[in-house]
Order: sequence, then C-alpha cells, then structure tokens
Amino acid sequence: MNQTLVSQRLLALFLACGLLFNFPLIALWDHGVRWFGLPLFPLALFVLWAALIGVLAWLVERAPD
Repeated sequence: MNQTLVSQRLLALFLACGLLFNFPLIALWDHGVRWFGLPLFPLALFVLWAALIGVLAWLVERAPD
C-alpha cells in the first residue's frame, strides 16, 4: 500500500479517536445503566478503546500490495 495512503488513514484514525473520546460524545455513555451487570460507561470506554487498537493494528500490519 502507498505510504501516503497509510499516513492519511493513521491521521484519520487519530482524529476519530480525538472525537470519540472527547467530552460531548463520551458523555452520551455516562448513565446509571448496567449491561450484563457492568456499568455502561467503563464498558463503552473499553470496547471503543479495544476497537480502535484493533483498527490501528489492522492498518499497520497489512501486507503491502
């Protein structure tokens, strides 16, 4: 894959992380709701964090074309 394309995708992922973990959007998960006995806020944080790490690993470890 082209190096500039990888750089652009990593920059887009960085900006998405900045938006997802910013106050207005993260406050949507801050409720007293429990899901399978777990509080929704920390569960949402860890699921988003794991998904972003997975996307980052997928972008960086892709075989070059």
